[in-house]
Amino acid sequence: MPASLARPVTWWRRQSLRLRVTAAATAVLALALAASAYVFVAVLGEALVRGIDDQVYQRGREIVALSDANRLSDPVVSSDNTIVQVLDREGRIVDATPNTDRLVPLLPAASREAAVRTGSPLFLDGRPYALPGPLRVRALSADHGVTVIVARSFAEVESSMVTIGHVLIAGMPLLLALLAAVSWLVVGRTLRPIALLRRGAAEVGATARSRRLPVPEARDEVHALATTLNDMLGRLEEADARQRALVSDAAHELRSPLASIRLQLEVALSHPEGQDWTETAEGVLEDTLRLSRLAEDLLALARLDEGRLGRREPVDLVSMARRTAERYGLDLDLGLDLAPSVSPVVASPVVLGDTLDLRRVLANLVDNALRHAASAVGIGVRAEGSVAELTVTDDGPGIRPEDRERVFDRFTRLDDARSRDDGGAGLGLAIVRTTVEAHGGTVHLEDASPGLRAVVRLPLAR
Repeated sequence: MPASLARPVTWWRRQSLRLRVTAAATAVLALALAASAYVFVAVLGEALVRGIDDQVYQRGREIVALSDANRLSDPVVSSDNTIVQVLDREGRIVDATPNTDRLVPLLPAASREAAVRTGSPLFLDGRPYALPGPLRVRALSADHGVTVIVARSFAEVESSMVTIGHVLIAGMPLLLALLAAVSWLVVGRTLRPIALLRRGAAEVGATARSRRLPVPEARDEVHALATTLNDMLGRLEEADARQRALVSDAAHELRSPLASIRLQLEVALSHPEGQDWTETAEGVLEDTLRLSRLAEDLLALARLDEGRLGRREPVDLVSMARRTAERYGLDLDLGLDLAPSVSPVVASPVVLGDTLDLRRVLANLVDNALRHAASAVGIGVRAEGSVAELTVTDDGPGIRPEDRERVFDRFTRLDDARSRDDGGAGLGLAIVRTTVEAHGGTVHLEDASPGLRAVVRLPLAR
């Protein structure tokens, strides 16, 4: 864009929305009024000219009829200020109204012949004939070579058109100014809720919680915007609350193994001569492994919360379930009943996702089931319509229905059987749900009678 055009465009973009909307509306209205005025004047002028032409033609036909009947009077009577000249075959004026010249015809011979032949009215300057203003003239042919010239002054129409033009020229700026002022006020009132939203958003700081933006009463786009922004603020507050809770719980979980490591090392250093260093190293290693698992779980949750998934590829759920069973070293005698419900003849359910994340989901469910099972754990895989279903079942004490959703919260433990020493930090099921939802699926717990069944549903790969 040339520099000469870039500066006005930049200036225009820097103006307020109120000014730009008002200016644009006024400009469009000015163009519309100008076009309307032009069309109005053109149509009105044409209508007035057509009216005069009709009067001239009707008067001319009357004179022609009288001439053909030899009933013309001298002078010709005219009650509507119409100018009439009756010419004989030689072009001499034989009859005329008192308001016109009886010696000089209004139209020369050539012009008369052309006017009679075309039948079209003409404009004629009346000043050479001592007549006021322009004239509208028509020539008609009568019997015996007689020509009738009929004219009427156009001054009244011209004066009316000039008056209308002056009124439009004087009135349009006033009308535009009035409409611009009204537009300025209306746009200002329309944008007032947005200004309130802006001030409300400015008052919402990093430490200001439970703040909401003002919602206008009108059910318009601004109302929808305010509602959407308040919903966003609510989600941000929930995310902030979850983040703070996660940081607090993570700090609490980290403090315990760190305190244990510190205590073991302080005791060992205080009494080195009676210390079993192998036992101390084993205890420190156990706490270190707990810290490592917690760090890995937190990193996995952080990655999933950011929506960062690994490479998506087809994953065979039956093969993944068999490999998981082999990795845990379980067989039918030891309590692992790996019985996919997919027929060997039918292709195994295949989903699209990150292989490592889905393996982690199954491993966490199996870990949780083995931790609380009485004697058996079952893994099931089947396809239902466009969904693949993966289940892990144990015959343990189960979970009460009112707690089956709460266990998916982070750092949640329901009882002593799920304590820190027995089952980790309470992030396994949270990772399961976050991973499954990131893959477009769902997970829930249900009663297995006896025991508990975890059900994961994932969309099949197309």
